[in-house]
Amino acid sequence: MADHIFSFQTTYNLTDNFFQGFQNTSELFFHPEPDSPEASPPPQPVETVRNRKEKQRRQTLDRVVQMINVEDLPGREHAASYMQYKFRRNCKSCTLASSGTAVRFFLAMLKADGRDFSSITRQDIEAFIEQEQDRGLAVRSVRNRTQALYGFIGYLVENDVIDPDILTRRIRMKMPVSLPRAIDPEDIRVLLSVMDHTRDRALFLLLLRTGMRVGELLDLRVADVNLPDKKILIYMGEKNYRGRVVYLGEDAVEATEAWLAIRDSREDMLFYSSQLPSLSYAAVRNRFKNYLEKGGLSGKGYTIHCLRHTFASELLNAGLRLEVLQQLLGHSSLEVTRQYARLTDKTREEEYFRAMALIERGGIHGRY
Repeated sequence: MADHIFSFQTTYNLTDNFFQGFQNTSELFFHPEPDSPEASPPPQPVETVRNRKEKQRRQTLDRVVQMINVEDLPGREHAASYMQYKFRRNCKSCTLASSGTAVRFFLAMLKADGRDFSSITRQDIEAFIEQEQDRGLAVRSVRNRTQALYGFIGYLVENDVIDPDILTRRIRMKMPVSLPRAIDPEDIRVLLSVMDHTRDRALFLLLLRTGMRVGELLDLRVADVNLPDKKILIYMGEKNYRGRVVYLGEDAVEATEAWLAIRDSREDMLFYSSQLPSLSYAAVRNRFKNYLEKGGLSGKGYTIHCLRHTFASELLNAGLRLEVLQQLLGHSSLEVTRQYARLTDKTREEEYFRAMALIERGGIHGRY
């Protein structure tokens, strides 16, 4: 194994294959609209969300560790140990994958430059950041990858593998602050009008009216939905593992009732697949993209996450308190929720037009 030398470009190719493999396994098919429950395929064995996520975590860990060993990277023993450490801390599958990518790319860079693993310096971290920037990654992606690398370096310091001085002055990147992107109300009407599949209409209306993340919606079981009380119980949040309750608008209730009336009652998950117990994010994202194209909205830059942004901005415009919105969105920090206040600040808008009207009437320096 040690005699097999991989080039730096091969490292990136392996990573592309790694993520492509995950995408292929998650490319699930939607059922056609069933005429009756009997027309549906036999139900999949019931598997709890927790068990399924644990299996995904284990598969991700094994795959990352295998690739670290195959590539014969410097410090691979410490990298594999770090990934095991992340697994024991109950990090999610996507976190394990992103951390593994950052660590592998950094070690591959050291190998390509002939650098000694035990004498990593701040300059090596700077070189890694420049390398990722040169690859054309977005600023946020480079920052996330750098943070993942610092997690690995902190682990090495704690275990007396490298000098702790490397952490005295961390490299911090200045992040652009952008507004959340909500979908225009007229575009929402167009989008819903072209949704001719009962399940799809229920799925996307639930996202729009509850503000759930896609992963949270796909983890729902039928038993989690309480239509008489118009609420849904999310037992485990997608990002922070915190459960919460979300509520349904009347149109979402009607769409969900229509889907429940024709779905296979033997299936445990609210939205299921013909291949696996639940749908994949990739499948839902592609379905959303198809509806954008069907409605002539594909050129407006909307993504499926914009439904969550639309949910938040519409509620704030309707007078919902920011603290309540924080709970509905499942944000750990109010500052994250506050970004929507910048998007929907009606007080600031009214103050501006009141002042501008005074100026235009000549109340300050006269009309121009």
